[in-house]
Amino acid sequence: MTFARPLGLAIALVAAALFVWLYLTIERRSRAQALAYSDLAFALDALRPARWPAALILTAYACGCAVLALALGGPHFLARVPTHDGTVVLCIDTSGSMRATDLAPTRADAAKAAARAFVDAVPAGTRIGIVSFSSGANAILAPTDDRDAVHEALARIPPPDGATAIGDALAVAAQGMPSRGRRIIVLLTDGINNRGADPIAVSQNLGQHGIRIETVGVGSSGSGELIPGTSEQADLDASALETIAQNGAGRYVAASDAASLRDAFRGLAFETVWEKRRVDGSLPFALGGGALLLATLLGGFALGKFP
Repeated sequence: MTFARPLGLAIALVAAALFVWLYLTIERRSRAQALAYSDLAFALDALRPARWPAALILTAYACGCAVLALALGGPHFLARVPTHDGTVVLCIDTSGSMRATDLAPTRADAAKAAARAFVDAVPAGTRIGIVSFSSGANAILAPTDDRDAVHEALARIPPPDGATAIGDALAVAAQGMPSRGRRIIVLLTDGINNRGADPIAVSQNLGQHGIRIETVGVGSSGSGELIPGTSEQADLDASALETIAQNGAGRYVAASDAASLRDAFRGLAFETVWEKRRVDGSLPFALGGGALLLATLLGGFALGKFP
C-alpha cells in the first residue's frame, strides 16, 4: 500500500492524537473534581460504572480517526483489474494430429471446450478473435466483444486435417489486431511446425511490436500417440513453443489431459486480460472511519457523555 498524500496522513494522525490527549486530560480533571464531593463513597460509585463505556468510546473514536487519517493520505493498492481495451486472438490447431484420442474424446474437441471456457471467463468488453490453422491459417472471426458471435465461430472450426503452419497462424492473428491496447495471441497446438513461415521469426517480430504470445501445448513430446486412420505419430515441439512464448513475453503451458487444458485456458483468461493497476482505496477507509465516528457519537449520547 502506498499513499498519494503522505503529508495529509501525517497531519491527520497528529490531529487525532492531540484530540485523544485532550479527551483524556478532560476526563482526568473531571474525576479529580468529582472526588471533591463530601461523600467520597458516593462519588466513587458514580464514577466506577462509567469507566469501561468511556474507554470503549475512546477506543472507537481513536480507531475512527486513524482510519479517516488513512483515507486522507490517499491509500493506493496494487490490484488486478480487467483491461477494457484488451484484444485476444485464439489460434487453434486443426491439423490431422488433433484427431488423436489421448484427450477425450479427441484433442480437437478438448481444445474447443477449453476455448469456450476461456471465452466465458474473460471480462466483458474484451475483444476475442478466432484463427484456425493446419496446412494454412484461416481467420474465422475478427476480434469482437460479441460473445454469441465468438461461440458461433468456435462451432465453425473445421475438423482436423492437414499439416501444421504455426508461423502462418501467428501472422494471420496479428493482422486482426488493433494498433494499440493490450494485445494477446493464445496459440494452441499439438504438433511441430512443418508448413509456412518460421514461427520463431514471426514471434520475435510480434514481440517487438508489443503483442504478447501465450502458448499451450496439447499432448506430450514423444508420446507415441497415433493419428487415427494413419501410421503417423502425434508429436509436440515443447521447446519451440517455449521459445515462441518467450519471444512474445508470455509463457508456455503444457496440457496432457482435457481437465488440465481447461484449467490452463481459465488461468490464461485471468492472467492475460487482467492487469495490475494501482487502485485508490480512499473511499472504503473514509466510509469505515465515518461509521466508527458515528458509532462513537451515538454511543456517547446514549451514555450521557455528550450533552
